[in-house]
Amino acid sequence: MKENVVKDKSFAFALRIIKMYKFLVEHKEYVLSKQVLRSGTSIGANIEEANSAQSKKDFIAKISISLKEAKETHYWLRLLHGSNYINELMFNSILTDCEEIIALLTTIIKSSRKNINE
Repeated sequence: MKENVVKDKSFAFALRIIKMYKFLVEHKEYVLSKQVLRSGTSIGANIEEANSAQSKKDFIAKISISLKEAKETHYWLRLLHGSNYINELMFNSILTDCEEIIALLTTIIKSSRKNINE
């Protein structure tokens, strides 16, 4: 089976988000934790959908949704850090993963759009 870096990274990221969610709930944070859980796990779900796209445009649309979810997750992570729910070490580690996924998705979208116009 062909390696899919963004699919693998988004799955590993979702697992980290789930662990962080559990940590936040243990510390009585329920609202922001649900937001970051939803958006952080949605990234990979939309990538999975994109891999079954019916057309190149459908693929781009699904990957674009993944990118939106990744950017939303980036926001929630910054908010959790700014409000001191997660410490500097946890924040920097997971934010780096999020930014890497954002960069990968951005590259995939640009490349796909270029290919569709050729």
